Amino acid sequence: MPDVTALLSGRGIARSFGRHAALEPTDLDVRGGEVLGLVGPNGAGKSTLVSILAGALSPDSGTVVHADPAPRVGWVPQRPAQYGRLTPRENLELFARLEGVSEPEAVAGRLVELVELPDDGRLTAELSLGNQQRLNLAVALLADPDVLLLDEPTSSLDPRQRRRFWELARAVRERGGAVVFVTQNLEELERFADRVVVLLDGRLVFDGSAEEYARSPEADVFA
Repeated sequence: MPDVTALLSGRGIARSFGRHAALEPTDLDVRGGEVLGLVGPNGAGKSTLVSILAGALSPDSGTVVHADPAPRVGWVPQRPAQYGRLTPRENLELFARLEGVSEPEAVAGRLVELVELPDDGRLTAELSLGNQQRLNLAVALLADPDVLLLDEPTSSLDPRQRRRFWELARAVRERGGAVVFVTQNLEELERFADRVVVLLDGRLVFDGSAEEYARSPEADVFA
């Protein structure tokens, strides 16, 4: 049974690509009011797990269980996922309409300011990778998510942008939501994670508090 405090639970979720098992059957609870850091070497299955939780990738087996009422989920993929021939504001208006957000133009304008995106008519394809990644975050925040899933979200951000990104992400936790972030950044893990999950060769090998992780042998697995 899923944890009754969980907003989102994976139960036996697994995924293969061809003959390669990217994720072995995995159980994971994402609980409200916490920031969960997901770590492990390249190819460990981190992005696959987050993509399945986000609903962007279907598992070969297992299921994702949502709390009742179902939480709103925002996803920031590792690579920018937007329309390059639209401006940031136009992207936000489009995704707001697709998600059924009321007053999409007003919401897009608010997020352009909140995430500090360029609003000078430049197309998204002309923006820096950092600005494209901030647009990814703005898209994820459109529906005021209860669960924010982040796949190496700050790798292309400068220090100021990174601080602002985490301010916005932590606001989700502060209102009772959950944040799950994939990272290779040990400093971010130590600073922001309440709980740490370690994947190795597609298997979940550790799930505990940040303090427990720091004392565990699994800490040596990191990146």
